[in-house]
Amino acid sequence: MTAAEEYRVDPPTAGTERELLQAYLDFHRGTLLWKTSGLTGKQLTEKAIEPSTMSLIGLVRHATEVERYWIQICLDGRSFDLLKTWSQEFPDGDFDLVDPARVEDDFADFRETTKLNDEILAGYDLDHTFVRPRVGTEHTVRSLYLHLIEEAARHNGHADLFRQRLDGLTGE
Repeated sequence: MTAAEEYRVDPPTAGTERELLQAYLDFHRGTLLWKTSGLTGKQLTEKAIEPSTMSLIGLVRHATEVERYWIQICLDGRSFDLLKTWSQEFPDGDFDLVDPARVEDDFADFRETTKLNDEILAGYDLDHTFVRPRVGTEHTVRSLYLHLIEEAARHNGHADLFRQRLDGLTGE
């Protein structure tokens, strides 16, 4: 088994729309875990591409917060108090307030959040519509899946650059 296979499964090329959307989201979640595997807390928090404040663990924290915001708050109507790293005082806290001693907690939060989010998503039809709070735009669960896949894929590209800069690891 390769390192990539330990964290992700290639999505199927056929299936229901729901199965394909979930599989691609899972694939990109797993890709982020693969790109961040085997590194120290110091490496994970290194801001290796100036002037960006991004780091690999920052990307994990960002992915967690994006999913928490869109699925738990926007779709499921839960409180904004759920946000852990974004605040008025620190709008980029997911990137700016990283701590090498907390990376295992950050990974646990990602895993717990994605597990809960999968349970929430499963309870909604793809055509279900919801209104994004404070913004007022209408979305479907289908468009939410597509947004999350796009967001994850884009940030996995960032993770590729960070990982290559840190230790030379490259891959799809």
